[in-house]
Amino acid sequence: MENFEFYSPTCFVFGKETENKAGELVKRFGGKKVLIHYGGGSVVRSGLLDRVKASLDKEGIDFVELGGVKPNPRSGLVYEGIDLCKKENVDFVLALGGGSVIDSSKAIAAGVLYDGDFWDFYQGKRIEKALNIGTILTIAAAGSEGSPDSVITKEEGMYKRGASGDAIRPKFSILNPTLTQTLPAFQSAAGITDIMAHLYERYLTNSTEVEVTDRLIEALLLTMKHEGPRVIANPDNYEARANIMWAGMMAHNNSCGVGRSQDWNSHNIEHELSAEYDCAHGAGLAVTMPAVFNYVYKHNVMRFAQVAVRVWGCQMDFEHPEVTAKEGIEAFRKYLISIGMPKNFEELGAKEEDIPKLVNVLCYGDGRNGSISGFVTLNEDDCTKIYKMMV
Repeated sequence: MENFEFYSPTCFVFGKETENKAGELVKRFGGKKVLIHYGGGSVVRSGLLDRVKASLDKEGIDFVELGGVKPNPRSGLVYEGIDLCKKENVDFVLALGGGSVIDSSKAIAAGVLYDGDFWDFYQGKRIEKALNIGTILTIAAAGSEGSPDSVITKEEGMYKRGASGDAIRPKFSILNPTLTQTLPAFQSAAGITDIMAHLYERYLTNSTEVEVTDRLIEALLLTMKHEGPRVIANPDNYEARANIMWAGMMAHNNSCGVGRSQDWNSHNIEHELSAEYDCAHGAGLAVTMPAVFNYVYKHNVMRFAQVAVRVWGCQMDFEHPEVTAKEGIEAFRKYLISIGMPKNFEELGAKEEDIPKLVNVLCYGDGRNGSISGFVTLNEDDCTKIYKMMV
């Protein structure tokens, strides 16, 4: 296990009707003027926005609104939000939605207190300060409600990149599983896939003797394996929704990632798909991960064999562990298909003829030097082969 620091100060308020505590929590964390940031009409139609406004009014907290966040959130709305916050003297950002809304809120919160272009943070500059952030989660997927991370797509060039810093960990996150019960099955499945991707990205490590976090990751993967089909079959299953929502937070607040190197190549490769085709991130990961895993498993066959046995119930072939490793990858692929995820480029809406463009942006776009690094370092040729495996 490697040396690490772990700082996770978010206050989580979990359960039914907890969104009615929004005003109380904003006040507790010093907010006086709030930007309510959200996506489309679902928070309006469901009455969530009105309930949150009433909660803020009850505590005497002023607010302004900015809607319009899209899946794979865009830089243009971030700039708009930064300008609005500066104009209105906003001191707290409250995100109502899923990972896209929370990530956009984090970018705005960081940009308000920064003299330069907020995109600097998405080119590697660490976020050291930001406005305080709170979240009310409506989709269990990205884990941004507990993480120090944010992903934004820059419209000039359509570069999808991430930024990080403890300053953008939310001060509080309200997690009410009932807010996810109206999600279409496809969105629920995409969220489940994203959660499992966050776990696999940490599981694929070159660090040794990390049994504690291995076991945490395996437990959460087993939870998703169990709860995924239950929630697809019965969207109103509160207990399944609750377990998935808490697992999503645990998967990405990095409690499962401390003391170990991590991968993130599957995420990097998928980001080009969702940037180019505007597909759901989880759907893109469902097509990407099996291809990546089949390409790199020989780097550490026993790591893939271990998760195959412990999570997917495969029998260990000690003479040919590569057989077990591949069985585990196939079991994972079949699971994703069983909950309604796409299995190839065609079902995702991607095009084989676009592969050279995808690889070029992945390996060279926005200042990259020709490769991506993680569990295995992948160059232009490697990435081309992986994309072709998805066809």
